[in-house]
Amino acid sequence: MSIKATPTAGSKLLNPADHTLVMIDFQSQMAFATHSIDAVNLRNNAALVANAAAGFGVPTILTTVAEKSFSGPMFSEITDAFPGQKMLDRTSMNTWEDAAVIDRVNEIGKKRIVLSGLWTGVCIVGPALSAIDQGFEVFVIADACGDVSTEAHNRAMDRMVQAGAQPMTSLQYLLELQRDWARTDTYEMTTGIAKKFGGAYGLGVTYAKTMFGAHEG
Repeated sequence: MSIKATPTAGSKLLNPADHTLVMIDFQSQMAFATHSIDAVNLRNNAALVANAAAGFGVPTILTTVAEKSFSGPMFSEITDAFPGQKMLDRTSMNTWEDAAVIDRVNEIGKKRIVLSGLWTGVCIVGPALSAIDQGFEVFVIADACGDVSTEAHNRAMDRMVQAGAQPMTSLQYLLELQRDWARTDTYEMTTGIAKKFGGAYGLGVTYAKTMFGAHEG
């Protein structure tokens, strides 16, 4: 039997309408002990993810742990992308064991869950394994997560991948939501996010547009 290719996206790719993004515990106290990624890179990557989700209208849950009593507020780079959105504060280390968070997951009603946050080995592993166990498809944005050591982060990623989670990166998340430069309604937004938060790639976009008036489409 022959196989025939078609110009259509694979079902494993994300699109803005098929998932819920959950951003977990991007808070000062958690960041102090995060050593698997530089704090500047972590904040930049988290901002990229947040702005991508907000720009594409991805339903997003922002959750903290012991915000007022211990861990501090969520990074402003994230909250600025979702002005006025309520934080869901928890006592549980495993976000999936918090009833208010799960009520919101069920209200949104998406089969796919995308996770990012601190720390990888606790606050991300918990909901990832729990969601997979309940039949959800889980993606983890690896460079928008961090842990107390590189070893801790890597072993947590290994554990989740072995359980069925799909790893990706923050820039990959943004570009997967855009996926076609001919989508002119989101083109300027996507390149704008890339220029602001996309590191060397963003510098390249800025250079090409400024010096040559270049345009991907």
